Formats: sequence, C-alpha cells, structure tokens
Amino acid sequence: MARLTRAESQAHTRRRLLDTATGLFLRDGYSSTSLERVAEEAGFSKGAVYSNFRNKDELCLEVLAGIRAEKTASADAAVARADSLEDLLTAFAAWAASTGGDLQWIRLEAEYLLNCRHDPDLLECLGKRNAEITDQVTALLEANARRLGVRLPMSAREAAHALFGITLGLGLLRSLDPDIGVEPITSVVRLLAREQVDVTVPEARTASHSPGMRPAPMPAEPPTAEAEPAAGNAS
Repeated sequence: MARLTRAESQAHTRRRLLDTATGLFLRDGYSSTSLERVAEEAGFSKGAVYSNFRNKDELCLEVLAGIRAEKTASADAAVARADSLEDLLTAFAAWAASTGGDLQWIRLEAEYLLNCRHDPDLLECLGKRNAEITDQVTALLEANARRLGVRLPMSAREAAHALFGITLGLGLLRSLDPDIGVEPITSVVRLLAREQVDVTVPEARTASHSPGMRPAPMPAEPPTAEAEPAAGNAS
C-alpha cells in the first residue's frame, strides 16, 4: 500500500478529527466535550487538534457546517426524483421526519448559539455559515419551483429562511415534548410550494383599481326626518 503524501495525511487527520468530534458533540453536547477527549477518541495527540483547528469553537463550527451540508444534500436527493408537487411533498415529509426528529443536532445548534451570544466574532462567523446554508436551500427551492412549475408566494431566499427557522424551532419544541410531530414543517412547505392560484392578494388589489372595474357604489344613507317646528312657532 502506497504511503500517503503529507497533504493526504493532513486531510485524513482532519477528517478523522471532524468525524470523532461530530459524534461526541452530538452525543454529549458542546460544553461536555473537551478537545482532549476528541484527540483521545480519534487516536491523535491534542497537538493534532490544534494543528487543524484554532480552538473548540472553530471545531464545533466546522462540525455544524458539515451536518448542515449533509442535511441539505439529503433533502436535495429526496425531492430530486419527484415528478409532481404531491410527490415532492411526500418525499419532503419523509425527509422532515428524520431531520426534524434529529434532536441531537437541534440541541447542538441551540447550545452552540448560546455559547456564541457574548462573542461578536463567533456570532459573525456563525452568521456567515448561516448565509451559506441559506444560499444552498435557496438554490434548491428555485430549481424545484422551476422544474415543477410552482410559484412561491415569497422570494426563494425568504422561503429558505422560513424553512430553516421552523426546522430548528420545531426541533427545539420536540426536544421538550417528543410527542410533537413534524407535520407543521410539511404544512409550511405545502403553503410555500402551492401551485398557481387564480388571484393573489396584490393582484386582487390591482384588479380592484383597474380601468375595467368600477368600485361598488357606497350604500345610500337613509333620509333624515325633517325637524318638526317648535310648538311656539306653529302657524
């Protein structure tokens, strides 16, 4: 077996550290996972961790980026074979059941966000990663909307924010009450991915003021009774 090059060896070490850290962060949480434990479980020294990541914050950020990329790729694969809106919704429902039910991931997202709340630099990094995943989901929505002839009721980017938000938010609720189902996620997608409708609210407003339509006349006010003359002025 040929020996790995230096670059290949470094890539292997980094991949091994990320895989190990992912398992530990998901199982034990961010706060309870130390870099020493990651190094030990991966079979490397702590120095190997610092050679690839500045600190635990950066390591966890990379772990979350990997998990998000995996979730997005699995969603793309799930809906890619759909030939109709109903097929897409059925495929997405199956995906949501597994992703919205991944409570370990949801809890890690929440714990890491709380860890970042007092560190502007970490929040900025997390914001950039959020923008990256939003770009991916936006592209996925745009591609499938065009393919299936669906008109979104908002921009694809706004829809991506809505999906990401409800997935994480519902996941947090389910971490407290596992009996809550993932149906709300599918319901929101059904609203976002509805087929062409006859009139949208903005169109209805435009139509009401179009030259070919006259506004309905205002109802006439009932006539007021004439005041009777005062008794002293009666003729």
